[in-house]
Amino acid sequence: MTGMHIEFTLDVNDPELMIDFWSQVLGYEPEEQSRYDDPGRIYWMLVDPAGRGPRLVIQRVPEPVTCKTRVHIDVHVPDIEAEAQRAVSLGATRIDASPIEEVGAAWVRLTDPEGNLFCFVRERHDT
Repeated sequence: MTGMHIEFTLDVNDPELMIDFWSQVLGYEPEEQSRYDDPGRIYWMLVDPAGRGPRLVIQRVPEPVTCKTRVHIDVHVPDIEAEAQRAVSLGATRIDASPIEEVGAAWVRLTDPEGNLFCFVRERHDT
């Protein structure tokens, strides 16, 4: 199908906090430089400056995270430990003390500052 693309929408309570966090974790940029304190504003877009990754839509909602979601973001990186440490310094909470290794990959689970689950993933490549 031509023209199809995927974007992810993340429900948040504090857009300023979450836009800053996810921009730093992903290396993304806000699609437009707009204010966060407009009480009527609901959506902000974060985009990959290289144009390769999916857009991340930040959506202001009134309710907090109350349970584990069935969908989460996997961020593939060469060094999951370094990225996990960096994310924790930005406000993430690490769930796993050690990486989980299964199905030819390793990953570390974390939550963002509002409790949304995400993982840093390293795939194994046999040479």
